[in-house]
Amino acid sequence: MACLVIDKDTDNVVPSPNMREYSTELTDSPNCQIDGLPGNAVNICYEAVDRHLDKGLADKIALRWHSKTNQLRTFTYAELAAATSRFACVLQRLELQPGARVFGLAGRTPEIYISLLGSLKFGAVFAPLFSAFGPEPIRSRMEIGDAAVLVTTERLYRKKVQHWINELTPSPQVLLLDVKGEPPEGCHDLSKLLAEADPDFPVYSSSPDDMALLHFTSGTTGKPKGAVHVHNAVRHHIISAYYALDLHPEDIYWCTADPGWVTGISYGIIAPLCHGVTLVIDEAEFDPARWYQLLEQERVSVWYTAPTAVRMLMKAGDQLPLKYDLSQLRFMASVGEPLNPEAVIWGNKVFGIPFHDNWWQSETGGIVISNYAAMPIKPGSMGRPIPGLEVALIKRTANNSIQLLNDQETTGELAIKAGWASMFRAYLNQPDRYQSCFSEGWYLSGDLARRDSDGYYWFVGRSDDVIKTAGHLIGPFEVESVLIEHPAVAEAAVIGIPDPIVGEMIKAYVALNSGYLPDETLRKTLLGHARKYLGAAVAPKEISFRENLPKTRSGKIMRRLLKARELGLPEGDLSTLESDEK
Repeated sequence: MACLVIDKDTDNVVPSPNMREYSTELTDSPNCQIDGLPGNAVNICYEAVDRHLDKGLADKIALRWHSKTNQLRTFTYAELAAATSRFACVLQRLELQPGARVFGLAGRTPEIYISLLGSLKFGAVFAPLFSAFGPEPIRSRMEIGDAAVLVTTERLYRKKVQHWINELTPSPQVLLLDVKGEPPEGCHDLSKLLAEADPDFPVYSSSPDDMALLHFTSGTTGKPKGAVHVHNAVRHHIISAYYALDLHPEDIYWCTADPGWVTGISYGIIAPLCHGVTLVIDEAEFDPARWYQLLEQERVSVWYTAPTAVRMLMKAGDQLPLKYDLSQLRFMASVGEPLNPEAVIWGNKVFGIPFHDNWWQSETGGIVISNYAAMPIKPGSMGRPIPGLEVALIKRTANNSIQLLNDQETTGELAIKAGWASMFRAYLNQPDRYQSCFSEGWYLSGDLARRDSDGYYWFVGRSDDVIKTAGHLIGPFEVESVLIEHPAVAEAAVIGIPDPIVGEMIKAYVALNSGYLPDETLRKTLLGHARKYLGAAVAPKEISFRENLPKTRSGKIMRRLLKARELGLPEGDLSTLESDEK
């Protein structure tokens, strides 16, 4: 593992003497391999759970779950294999066929992890739903995905599902995790069915290209898109976790992502279990003291979290983590949106190790670009491509053609050569929308970036977020990062406002740290701070204070929503919106 020294003023990075050398070639390490099944079959559940039983890991702890009330439940790999077999048996008893769609609507509870893996063991397709969704986002996704089964809690069912589920044709079967007494009409008590099920269910021999996961992602307009992923994606889950998260079997690993999102599935469940690690799960919501206590108590060695959470920890102060023994923590990573340089530097200052940012999308299925242990970190960069992947910057031209941009320091759209294992294979029932994401054998991500002389990529923004002012193309992330460097600013979001003279005027929205007043004096101070570090052409001309910034429930700031509200435009799909102050 690389211990890095970061100079805030120069961004110089000095690797330790034991730094491994960066390579674009895949390793032949057994930690990066799958076992597979006879006949070239591949099943994610087998790779994550069952194959470990014959390798001396049957009695090793796979999951350690902490409830909101501090109860602890553990599952060995053998117990997890039995539990997933029982769930697969339940699906068979319900007369489902392989390929049926199972939707999961619950928080971070062991049963939802078991439902995912058990569905894949049976040969069904699993589609995660975020438990904080309202009734309409749940319904629309289940309709689009042709749900055959819904796994959820009794409370969520009664509050968000019961009044409309029978309007779906055919009506999905409902498995309730926590029935007290008799289940509601038309629902099954999952605990009872599991107790009666066979703990030894044979793993379904899936083709590598059989659908395994259905991840919904929202666009700026229109209905959610169902990104289809296959069982062969597990190959990239394993490889990318080895490089980007530095996972080894002896690690205690905590991914804070909810299983309702792609990160919580790919790197909160599948990848770590494939590596045979012990996975820590916390049911409770974010609380800085609780998080530090859990890191200490579980002796977490690898920690994967979100930039929003990092900024909230920063807001809680540098003294709080000093109360805990975090010496076992050796690798920290972040995903969800770009990680500001200040957060990387803060991690190094407070924990003695930096946060390693990485980039990927629901469509890529796994990490594509990363600051990983074999390379120095440049704070604010996305890093370099995972070995085995071909990444480029492109410019779209006429007739859906593209031009590859080879010059250093050029900004272009991130593109990935099609064919990597975890690449999405379709937008469910939307073939034209899917084809529009590809050109000349490249997947076009819609994200803009630049590449420096060392091959590091730097996020600029979504193609529809980039601001054109006075002939300059400005990425909002660059402006936001400078604002966050000011001690008063907890979070920032930047948009372009139409201006008759310069094209677009840069406006910033900021949420403040405690102890700072949102007054005119601070506004002028922040405007001056931005001009000092960015120059007059790039610095915002207006700053608006807000209690909170609108974010998706996975933590991404919704700039397009700020812009829609500023200009009085339609707000589009808000199904993933977290509560916010307008």
